[in-house]
Amino acid sequence: MAKAGARGSMLNLSQMAGCVGQQAVRGERLSRGYWNRTLPHFEKGDLGAYARGFCSNSYKSGLSPTEFFFHAMGGREGLVDTAVRTSRSGYMQRRLVSALEDLKLTADGTVRNTIGTVVQFKYGEDGVDPARTVRGKAIDLDDLFAEVLGDQADELLHIDTKDVGGDYGSLEKDEMEYIEDEESEEYDDLDMDFEGGGE
Repeated sequence: MAKAGARGSMLNLSQMAGCVGQQAVRGERLSRGYWNRTLPHFEKGDLGAYARGFCSNSYKSGLSPTEFFFHAMGGREGLVDTAVRTSRSGYMQRRLVSALEDLKLTADGTVRNTIGTVVQFKYGEDGVDPARTVRGKAIDLDDLFAEVLGDQADELLHIDTKDVGGDYGSLEKDEMEYIEDEESEEYDDLDMDFEGGGE
């Protein structure tokens, strides 16, 4: 699941098999709790790893009571942060909707408010509807060409791989004139065959 990107990560796997690791609150090691110590299970002034929230056990082996408490301290911050972030983003969306509710896209491509004041000369500065884009582009040209050209689409789309003829830039002037003379003779033969009704 982690390799596919559906759920989980290498961190989850290492916490299950190896050790849960250092717990943190507000980006720092655990320090709040009792006077000069996190829990009464430790001596005052203890700055060691275990006294400051390091969990050496894994989820498989099971956490000790102090490790479990420290883990709950770190997990509570995540829950509170999620709740606060949700409420703040919802309030921000509500304010944006109320501030932009009078804007509309007019027939000439400009964005105006209810009294006709131009807010944008072109919608989104590029005139492209994000809901209808294909990988960030306004239209998928490959699909359009494939639908219009049918079976010949592959040949016509890869123009860079087609044989476009010789390199005329490297030819001398007399060589170019010789090639033009040969082409004109071929066209003259075709005209004679057409006038004579063919063979």
